[in-house]
Parts: sequence; C-alpha cells; structure tokens
Amino acid sequence: MRDHQLLRWLAEHYVLSTGQVAAALFPSLRAARLRLAQLHQIEAVSRFVDVTTGSGQYLYTLGPLGAVVHPTQFNDPNHAGARAPRTSIDRTERIIGSRRLAHLLGTNQLFIDLIGYARTHEHARLARWWSEQHTTAAYAAASYAAGSATGVQPDGHGIWHADGRTVGFFLEHDNGTEPLATVLRKLRGYEQLAGYGPRYPVLLRVPGRRREHHLLDALAGVPTAMPVATGLHGDHPAGPAWTLTAAPRQRRWLHELPSDHGPDNPATNPHRFPDTDPSDATRCDPQP
Repeated sequence: MRDHQLLRWLAEHYVLSTGQVAAALFPSLRAARLRLAQLHQIEAVSRFVDVTTGSGQYLYTLGPLGAVVHPTQFNDPNHAGARAPRTSIDRTERIIGSRRLAHLLGTNQLFIDLIGYARTHEHARLARWWSEQHTTAAYAAASYAAGSATGVQPDGHGIWHADGRTVGFFLEHDNGTEPLATVLRKLRGYEQLAGYGPRYPVLLRVPGRRREHHLLDALAGVPTAMPVATGLHGDHPAGPAWTLTAAPRQRRWLHELPSDHGPDNPATNPHRFPDTDPSDATRCDPQP
C-alpha cells in the first residue's frame, strides 16, 4: 500500500526528495532510505542527486516499473501538452532539466508538511492533493461549461480536514522571481471560478516578510470574490501561518480560513467536494 501511494504521488507530482518521502510515509529517515534503495533496485523509482540545494540527498521520480504501473502519469513539468516521453528515462531527464524543479519541490513540500501533520494528529487529514496539471485540466471543462474564458492554473490544490472543519485551497507557490503584478493577475481566474464553482481561499506563499507585506499592501481594501491569504515558506502550513488580505492583523490556522465548496451543479462544478461528517476526517492516506 505504501509503495503504491508513493508511485501514485510520483506519477502526478513528478519528484519528491528523500526527506519528503520519509516525512509522509515512514517512521524514520533510515527506514525511508532502505526502502527507497530497494525500490530503486527493482526500477520502480529512479533517482538523482538534488542539484537545487547542494544537500546531496536523492530526488526520486518514477522508474521503468513505476511507469508501467502508472502509464497515465504527467510527463513534462514545463509543457502540459508535450509529446509523451519514449521511456521513463526520458521523463526523468525532463524533470532533472526543468527550470521548475525547485518550484516543484517547494510546492510539494507544503502538501508533505500537511500529510506529516496528519500522521500525528488523529482528526486531521489531507483529503485531496492535486498537481498543477491535474487542477488545470479538471477546472478547464467547468470553465468551458460556464462560458468563462479564463481558467485557473494553481501550483496545487488541496482539501484539508482539521478540528471538524473542511477547507479547500488553491496554492500559488511564489519564489519571489515574478513581479507582483504578475502574481496579482493570477487572481482573475479565481474570481471567475468563484462565480460558478468553489470559493476556496487562494494561498499566496512567499519567501519573505517583505514580499508578503508588499502583497498585503497591494490587496488592502480590494474586494475579492474568494478569500486570499498570504503565508511564508518557512511557516508550517497547518498552523497559524496565514494572513487574510481582508483581515491582515491576525494569522490563522489553515482550517480556520473561510471556504465554500460552491454550488451543487455537476455542469459547472463537477469536482465539488462532498460535504462529509467531520468524524470521517481521521485517515491520513490522501488520494491523488
């Protein structure tokens, strides 16, 4: 079960570090290393040295056997519609050479942190973890059905249960390399989506307080159809890490953010998350 979960994640989210795999699935880093070495030996996973941080740890992608198990994996982090790779080695080379490698690892880290939190908190659960390409494709059809010209393209999408509340969110993982105007323009698609689909908070996660303050200043007094919250890379995403742009004097826990699954309309909101009993939020085996 654990091996299959790992392969599912690598099929959708491209790459995970040794530390991320250990935090999400294993009791210790040593146990993770031993099992990953076995999976690499049977070619279920491929690995290469992390070139983004100089840490020397391995990063893992799907290997030849893993690609057989998950033939419908996402293939190219730079181009969603790129030609399918000839082999799993081709796919791995695309990931290694991607200009978005550090961004992928940073995006995945937020979800790994939530999964790790759920492992030690009985009533917490990450019920949905979708990649950028999965989320973009899922909401594109809804956008078309609603007659909207603008879709959403978040870096990730999740559904989080904690303390009896269910909060959906869209993640914009910002490494500080884009002008603020570019970041703010991304909110237009979420504005349109909120008119016919879910009104989930958009999480603008930034590398430092200065950039966060600039975002909060730019959005001060600006009404949005959906909640917008800022947070810092180094703060744990499950905790009091989020500042709503509409109420910037207080940091909130992720489960405290306002969230609305949207109208129950299969045409324009086909992926509406079902309203469930909070007592169901006890599992920590998120499905992609």
